[in-house]
Parts: sequence; C-alpha cells; structure tokens
Amino acid sequence: MKMIALIAAGMIVFAVACNGEEKKSTDSNSANVVEFKLPKPAYTGTPKNIPPGTTAEKPTGKPRAPWVAPAGVKNLALNKPVNSSDKDPIIGKLEQVTDGDKEGSDGSWVELAPGLQWVQIDLQKPSEIYGILLWHQHGDPRIYRDVVVQVSDDADFINGVKTVFNNDQDNSAGLGVGKDREFFETYEGKLIDLTKTPVKGRYVRFYSKGNTSDDQNEYTEVEIYGFEGK
Repeated sequence: MKMIALIAAGMIVFAVACNGEEKKSTDSNSANVVEFKLPKPAYTGTPKNIPPGTTAEKPTGKPRAPWVAPAGVKNLALNKPVNSSDKDPIIGKLEQVTDGDKEGSDGSWVELAPGLQWVQIDLQKPSEIYGILLWHQHGDPRIYRDVVVQVSDDADFINGVKTVFNNDQDNSAGLGVGKDREFFETYEGKLIDLTKTPVKGRYVRFYSKGNTSDDQNEYTEVEIYGFEGK
C-alpha cells in the first residue's frame, strides 16, 4: 500500500509539473486578446430583411468573438493625419476619422460626396499592421458598397499597393473584383483580421461608393492595430 501511495504521489507531482510547464508555455505566448473600447449601440435588434443584390449576412445579434493579436499591438491611427478624395466634405472634418469618437450620433462622422470616394490615413512611419477596425455611419443597419482597403508606402497608391479587403463584387470601383462579403454597419465596427498575413506600410486607404440608405460616403472612425516602424 505504501508503495502504491508513493507511486500515486509521484504521478500527482509529475502531473502538476507538466501542467505548470503547459501554463508557463501559455503565459509566455506572445498573443493576447485585444480589448476594444466600443461606442454605444445606435440601434437595437437585427435587420429584418437583407437588401437585394448584397452579399451581406444577417447579423446574429451576438457579440463578436474576442480578437487575439500579438502582445503590445496598439491603435496606430489615433490622431494621425487624414487625407481624402473629397477635399471639402459635406458634413464634418476629415480629422474626425481618427479623433477617437466612434459614436453613431450626429456630429461623430464626416460625410463625403456621392460616387467613389476614399479617406487615407498617414501613420507617419512604415508600420506592421495586424488588424483594422472600421466604422462608417452606424446609426442604422446600412451596408456600404465597394468597400476596399489598401496599404502602401506610396502616398499616391501607385506603387507597392496591397489590398487587404475588397467586397466590390463587380469591379465597379475599378480596383479589381473582390472576394470579401459586404457587411451591415454596427456599433462593433468591421474588423479586418490580418494576424495571419500582417502587412507593412505607412498609408492606409479606405474606399466606398455609397450605401443602401443613400449615396453618401460617411466615415466615423478607423483604428489600425500594429507596431510602429522605427
């Protein structure tokens, strides 16, 4: 019996040691859950109908799954300079795209003219990007058309352009046919996960071409998560 007890005790010690190593391995993992500071929901419930001609899936109404990214990533876009194809916005100012205000209420977004438009954020240094969180106007469950997101070190987006998101199904924006799905705007924003294929670049450009509620192009906030270049 004593021998059995000793063997059992040894097995317990071995198991604890193994669990401790496993926990240590987990603790030393460089990936962490990123906590987003989200705005208040501007509407309740989920859309009753999906507009015709869209590839968007009906929202589930459940919170988005936690996003895991390399430890230490931060929002590189906060208060960074913003440029646009529309130099004279209909409503608001371009700096609102990176001012930290993500609310779905009036006065929180900049509104650009109809047609294909873009806003562009200058990270001021070539940076390694692992994720992008984008809010258009999310006061109602609308869908923005021809949403394309590109990254480059060229401010004119002529050379070295990398497309990280494209839901233009018919190339009506002239930037290539996209394979990503359209999406309903919600308070959570649209997360573009690049953790498996991070990209490097200084400038990030966001295209759109109206939405299912009107022809305008509204941008509330953009957050770009990654590591600043040296």
